[in-house]
Amino acid sequence: MMKASGVGVKPDSLAVEFDDGRLLADAGVVLTSTLVERFGLERLVDETVDLGERPGTARPGRKVLSLAHAIALGADSIDDCELLRAGRTEVLLGHRAMAPSTLGTFLRSFTFGHVRQLDRVLSETLRRAWSAGAGPGEGRLVIDVDSFVGEVHGHDKQGAGFGYTGERGYHPLLATRSGSGEVLHARLRKGQAGSGRGALRFVQELIARARRAGASGEILVRADSAFWNKRVIAYLAEKSCRYSIGVSLQKVVAERIARIPEAAWQAVPDYPDTGTCELAETTLGDERLIVRRVHLHAQEAQTELFAYWRHFAFVTNRSDDMHTVDREHRQHAEVELVIRDLKDQALSHFPSGRFAANSAWTVIACLAHNLQRWTGMLGLRDPTPRMARTIRRWLLMIPGRLTRTARRWTLHLPARWPWQRQFIEALTRIRALPTA
Repeated sequence: MMKASGVGVKPDSLAVEFDDGRLLADAGVVLTSTLVERFGLERLVDETVDLGERPGTARPGRKVLSLAHAIALGADSIDDCELLRAGRTEVLLGHRAMAPSTLGTFLRSFTFGHVRQLDRVLSETLRRAWSAGAGPGEGRLVIDVDSFVGEVHGHDKQGAGFGYTGERGYHPLLATRSGSGEVLHARLRKGQAGSGRGALRFVQELIARARRAGASGEILVRADSAFWNKRVIAYLAEKSCRYSIGVSLQKVVAERIARIPEAAWQAVPDYPDTGTCELAETTLGDERLIVRRVHLHAQEAQTELFAYWRHFAFVTNRSDDMHTVDREHRQHAEVELVIRDLKDQALSHFPSGRFAANSAWTVIACLAHNLQRWTGMLGLRDPTPRMARTIRRWLLMIPGRLTRTARRWTLHLPARWPWQRQFIEALTRIRALPTA
């Protein structure tokens, strides 16, 4: 039995009508629309993205923002953008909500060069957000670089292919900020691209972008062995960046590890009881090589036929003690949390058959992801990073009703909403941000 004003309502006798034009499915979109207005994103996109005379190219700002708002609310396809036109939701956006058919035509008008224009929007938005208080300033900036496979289905996806996982999909490059989960740079690649393909150009653009955005302190770049590249390492050293990059266990690396004296290995005190972990360091050419070896203990009644060590190594130009460097290098796994969030919404699918359209979709997905992150970072005093699904549930996916009395709009939200205080706090703090 459901209770309504103290009267029991039988579910089977409940009439259903979709007829209230004042309701909003996701009233919390007012937070992202306020943030978008403070950053001046619609005008920024209109001034930066020029698709020429192609179909659906007029007013690119409202089209990009329609996609970004929908993705921030959990959309994983173009058709999901129809949600923005339900009830009076469109009134809260600050711009007209575009139809999914129009948005599909818009995405298909992109070429590689136009995607690069959209990428500049992501870069400039990052600068404006960091200027508003979300950036590291003179503090340390830790960046994680990685790639992942975005699985697709069907044979009509241009550029999709089978990568190292054996799944058909694309193979994007991604750079994220440790601690906040912001996407600093992203680039969609064909599915058969190697993990390190285009890494040098990507890292060059990444470091330049971070500096332009206002990161004036030390930069540490972490990556796995797929990005072990002499030119990448030389560029990072030239730009006075710190790095810790995994290395594959090639013959020369294995020989250097074998020469480490047994007495040089030191136990890692914070490793779980399921195994033994030890650290040692040596050199690989002119590079400092830190090696971690792990031996997992036998589980319960199971016994091992051969007891052996598994070795993991990385090069670094940091001068801190090896335990600190190793502990922070292991935190590179944080990038997987961002990949999880992206796959939990827009990047669970790549909606178009055209590669450039999917590239534009990827950049907009990263922009929407960052809007979620900045809603929490700039709107809440509690600095605890939260996954995208939590931010949507707490602050964005709130049912509401919009009314107008005496020329004043009022947004009515559910009584006893569990995160009412966080919503009011976020709205107040975001409204106090200066306009770009």
